[in-house]
Amino acid sequence: MTQSPKPAAPVSPADRLDLAIDGMTCASCVLRVEKALASVPGVKAASVNLATSRARLTLNDTANAKIESAAIEAVRRAGYEAHCVKQDGSEQPKIDENRAQEAAKLQRSLIAALLLTAPVFILEMGAHLVPGMHHWIATSIGTQRSWLLQAALSTAVLAGPGRVFFAKGIPALWRRAPEMNSLVALGAGSAWIYSMVATFAPAWLPPGTRNVYFEAASVIVTLILFGRMLEARAKGRTGAAISQLLKLQPRDARLLRDGQAVDVAIETVLPGDILIIRPGERVPVDGVITEGEAYVDESMISGEPIPVTKRRGDPVVGGTLNTTTGFTVKATHTGGDTALARIVRMVQDAQGAKLPIQALVDRVTAVFVPVVLAISALTFAVWLWLGPSPSLAYALVNAVAVMIIACPCAMGLATPTSIMVGTGRAAELGVLFRQGDSLQRLRGIQTIAFDKTGTLTLGKPVLTDLLVLDDAYDRSSLLSWAAAMQMQSEHPIARAILDAAMQEGLALAAAREFVSVNGAGVSAIVQGRAVLCGNLRLMQSRNIAITHEDSRVGAWADEGKTPLYLAVDGRLAAIMAVSDPIKPSAVSAIRVLHQLGLQTVMITGDNARTARTVASQLGIDDVRAGVLPEGKVEALQGLRATGKSLAFVGDGINDAPALAAADVGIAIGTGTDVAIESASVVLMSDDLHGVANAIGISRATMRNIRENLFWAFAYNAALVPLAAGAFYPPFGLLLSPMFAAGAMAFSSVFVVLNALRIKRYQPEAAAG
Repeated sequence: MTQSPKPAAPVSPADRLDLAIDGMTCASCVLRVEKALASVPGVKAASVNLATSRARLTLNDTANAKIESAAIEAVRRAGYEAHCVKQDGSEQPKIDENRAQEAAKLQRSLIAALLLTAPVFILEMGAHLVPGMHHWIATSIGTQRSWLLQAALSTAVLAGPGRVFFAKGIPALWRRAPEMNSLVALGAGSAWIYSMVATFAPAWLPPGTRNVYFEAASVIVTLILFGRMLEARAKGRTGAAISQLLKLQPRDARLLRDGQAVDVAIETVLPGDILIIRPGERVPVDGVITEGEAYVDESMISGEPIPVTKRRGDPVVGGTLNTTTGFTVKATHTGGDTALARIVRMVQDAQGAKLPIQALVDRVTAVFVPVVLAISALTFAVWLWLGPSPSLAYALVNAVAVMIIACPCAMGLATPTSIMVGTGRAAELGVLFRQGDSLQRLRGIQTIAFDKTGTLTLGKPVLTDLLVLDDAYDRSSLLSWAAAMQMQSEHPIARAILDAAMQEGLALAAAREFVSVNGAGVSAIVQGRAVLCGNLRLMQSRNIAITHEDSRVGAWADEGKTPLYLAVDGRLAAIMAVSDPIKPSAVSAIRVLHQLGLQTVMITGDNARTARTVASQLGIDDVRAGVLPEGKVEALQGLRATGKSLAFVGDGINDAPALAAADVGIAIGTGTDVAIESASVVLMSDDLHGVANAIGISRATMRNIRENLFWAFAYNAALVPLAAGAFYPPFGLLLSPMFAAGAMAFSSVFVVLNALRIKRYQPEAAAG
């Protein structure tokens, strides 16, 4: 049976402030907002994510209204809008609704732009592409009337659907902080102004340069609106993981108040409230069953499809499903303190993180738009000076094409969209990245080290053997004395000895002067006798003679059992064996890790013989046995000395230092809160396939990011020279601003759609 997850401990990240940012369109926007926020007094660091439209501020002091208002004002001065958001994911439905409204608004703008642009495109491009159409227009409508009609329609496009580019782009230019909207406004605006001059004041132009480019201005706006609409729709799908998680929590709860059942909003439930959970309902908050018994579906946490039996005193997690009879629950964690809220927060944190690879993007985009403007100006000057007649027209068209083709939208989206989809898919597979950069670090891991008890094994040992060595004592007395000591210990082996005594109905005396020897055993005074129970190291440290039982202990070790020694009044009285069954998922999980090319290591306090037996059963490559809890970090350092990057997988309190010391710490989600807080990756269930899933999704996400960055950078590197006209002298090739706009829009959409491919990632199955 899968161990039930513990309710989450309260988490209150008071030194952090999250803001939703409206109006960002490219990587330049991100850098501008980050710079503005970082300058706010009290802000230690600021990280802005284009895909999520969020800013995360790390504060020097606890968040307060003064810092919040100052941060929002700083964003406003930078040309954007901001408002504070909660960190528990409760605003995700509103975010989804806003994204849907944004996509719908863009669709309406696109339809209007299409209707206005179509006649302009037909009149101008039809005259060039369709034989005889130019003559028909000249004789039926007239060239000047055609231009006047195009001028009216094009003006309507720029003033209506395209107004947003000018409303945001021109002020950004005024602030000397140009971004994507600035490039579009300059490109489309230049084509429109030149065409208006050619239509209404042709005398201002040199002879032979009277041409109109209304279709370029209109089509640029239309195509970029089309790209933004597709991008908005696709980005809405990247946040689906959080939305699905939030749907698991009911919005109402049935509260037992003064003996009466009352339906209340979930936000009003407080710790200590008694809730009624009817068949088929989801548990609203974390709590403990006070009355009743039922089968609860915990697949949202554990991934196990079989419902778990829950009885009085058992913990239940908010969002899990009651599949059978009703029961009552005493609320223990509510609101942002529940396990579900904690999971949502972890996913949001990972999605909003910046990976080290993003630093390269930031360095490039910091100078990208100014460089593009400089290249555009240079293109205009060179064509005006050296271009064929009419050189002014060529100069204008090519300069506009450069501005449009080089918009850095795809660069800004390349990394965060992949992170959003990758961490969302990981959450669906039961893997939570608590620290976003672990997504990148995990890809390069070469060695996986495992704790044994509770990680590779079930963590539920049973006493299998007890051999009495001293005839002065009987088996029942020795077992009862050992169990009396273990009542004060929390170690799984202590639980095994205690359970054995309880099953035999033995009476347990009180133990005095209890001492726990870390990683070795326990000692106490029981019924006036000095009793010592532990491993060989403990016996040797107390000078207890171990003589003739090596063969029996060795046989137990060869069976994978952990041998224990029991001494009374300084003499060895009995030897015992405890067996902790291997997790059903462990063998195939280790096999999958080997298929991924990873080395596996087991670190345990067991003796070498037992450890080697367990490792052999699992197929683990290397064993570090006899390691005390405080020695796990040293063992990891020894493994790291080989030059290989290292991940450590553990679940207990004593694993926390090792989890923190490893390159990547992976905590079993059914373990202790201390272990989970020390890790950078958390598995929501105790199924060890989650380790391979985490590595697989990390590799898939980083591969996807590299693909996106290659597309974004290579695309600009290849097409900017074409747009500038570098291929005209040898090949006669030029890039129309219309095609530049289409290619730019496609670039952003391609990056988002490529990121969405990660949603199809499937875990690797064990071969053989």
